[in-house]
Order: sequence, then C-alpha cells, then structure tokens
Amino acid sequence: MSDRLVAYCWSLSPYFNDPSQVNPGLLRLKVMELLYNVMDCSKNIFRQMLQLRQPVKTDIHRVVEENYTSPISLDELAYLSGRSLSSFKREFQDIYGEPPARWIREKRLAKAHEMLRSSSLSVADVAYSLGFENPTHFSRIFKQQYGYAPSQS
Repeated sequence: MSDRLVAYCWSLSPYFNDPSQVNPGLLRLKVMELLYNVMDCSKNIFRQMLQLRQPVKTDIHRVVEENYTSPISLDELAYLSGRSLSSFKREFQDIYGEPPARWIREKRLAKAHEMLRSSSLSVADVAYSLGFENPTHFSRIFKQQYGYAPSQS
C-alpha cells in the first residue's frame, strides 16, 4: 500500500465514528478517491474490482421462461443471464435447438392462442400482455402461424 492509500484509510475514520453526520455526496467522493488510489497503486487490483460489476451467469432456462412474455430485447436477456449477446445466442441454440428470437415468438404465439381461446380479452390486450408492441404485427404473425386471424379464436 502506498502512503497515499494509508492516508486515505485514516481519512475514513470520521465516517465510522459518527455515521449520522455522513453526507452522501462526500461519501461518493471518498469512494471515487479510493478507486483512483487503488488504480494508481495496483492496476491489477483495480481490474479485479471492475470485474465485480460483471453479472453472474445464471440459468438460461430460468431467465427466458421468466421473461419471454415481457417486451424485452435479446441484449437484455443476454445481460440478465450474465452472457454476451453472442454467447447467449450460441448457448440458447445449443439448449433449445433454435434461435432465441424464433423460440420467443413461437412461445408468445402459443400463449396468445391459449389466452384468446380461454379468456374474453381483446386481441390488442393479449398482444400487449405478451410483449408484442404492435397488435397489427401480432395479428399478421398469428395468422401466419395458425392460418386464421386472432379475432377468430
């Protein structure tokens, strides 16, 4: 540890002695000061600290099943699963045997088909509730999938 980093550590004692007097703005500055001091002292430790922000890899099945009905992008799904977009697509393809966009669209359409048959919701309500942003687009791809318009369900 450099002398500057040691002095920084001593400068924190007032924050621990009387936490009620801590100003959030000053605390943020102290954290920034720590980062600069660590970076100056050891670039390797600084890189390790930055990697702490990387999302943890989670189960693709869980992430996709919990979010396929939301208007969420593939980038966001990849982030939630702790992967880059290309890694997410590759692993998804290995697991499900098809690209994620196609799988999500088919899952949403199947759920829409079920909802239209078992509820009194309008076509637009079903479309929006399943993450489709445009009911006209939803109707078009629904008809391509099932051979009839969703309003006929």
